[in-house]
Amino acid sequence: MTLQIDHPLAFAAAPALPSPLDHLRDPRTRAALRIQQALVAGARAYLRADDAVEMAHPIIGPVTDPGSRGAKQVDVDYYGHSYKLMTSAILYKQASLLAYDRIFLVAPNVRLEPVETSTTRRHLAEFRQIDVEYAGADRDDAMDIAEGLVRHAVTTVADECGAELAVLDRDPETLRRFVARPFARVPHGEVVERLRRDGYPQAAGTEIEWEAEERISRQADAPFFVVGYPKGSRGFYDKESPAEPGTLLNFDLIAPESCGELCSGSERESDYAALVTRMRETGENPAKYAWYLDVARHGIPRSAGFGIGLERLTRWVAGLDSVWQATAFPKLAGVVSP
Repeated sequence: MTLQIDHPLAFAAAPALPSPLDHLRDPRTRAALRIQQALVAGARAYLRADDAVEMAHPIIGPVTDPGSRGAKQVDVDYYGHSYKLMTSAILYKQASLLAYDRIFLVAPNVRLEPVETSTTRRHLAEFRQIDVEYAGADRDDAMDIAEGLVRHAVTTVADECGAELAVLDRDPETLRRFVARPFARVPHGEVVERLRRDGYPQAAGTEIEWEAEERISRQADAPFFVVGYPKGSRGFYDKESPAEPGTLLNFDLIAPESCGELCSGSERESDYAALVTRMRETGENPAKYAWYLDVARHGIPRSAGFGIGLERLTRWVAGLDSVWQATAFPKLAGVVSP
């Protein structure tokens, strides 16, 4: 089955979620969650074979990733102190490299996304990521790891989940073809020019807009990377290219079939002075990041890493219409649910 969304995001309506009773009894839900289990098992096997150590990271902390593209953070009272629910484990991943050179985690994240994201089919307020960080790695290394991980996880599903794929009318051989060849690496500027030639008014110095991302995803016949987003479009921890000032050493992995971004990653900034400067450039108060900057002052290893949205990966592999179908208890922006 080839997933195809025929109407643009602007005209989509927020879905009415089924009750937990109906959702969990649905054979399609059960098939999708079995596929998700195989994806996680495949990812773990791939990373453990590469000597990566699985860690358990905090779900609350004094600060979290600020670069959440319009999403609000959730405050919690931690014994009289204002803490945050994690929107991303990036700061803790970098610090964890003081213990191990290669780490990964399967972690929950909470982001109060703008209400309009309930119509994008790929945003959840509560989701999970396969997070990876390798000391000594650069951007190309991180993309190689992400590509290998996705290929291995998808192949695991094709090998082990024939019955579940049949329930969802998804052909395992189609999945194998998607990941059979190397994933292309396309500069951000080239994607912008392609969109403009197609009549989409994508700005040059910003993130690829959600509707534009869906468009390039719909046109793709395999996963591909978008590389080198402009400085100012991402967080302070993405390293700026010494060879191309104003360009970040980062990437997104885009799935085909209108599914959009699966994964974001980068080579990290690890220099204390550069981190403080970048925080100030992005409007962040360095004092908020005292524990992280204290670690950086004593030396964070040079590294690169990424996070793969588990529900997004499941949505694509299972051929689902929306990401909420890839979780047992979905939380959509603006939609009240258990």
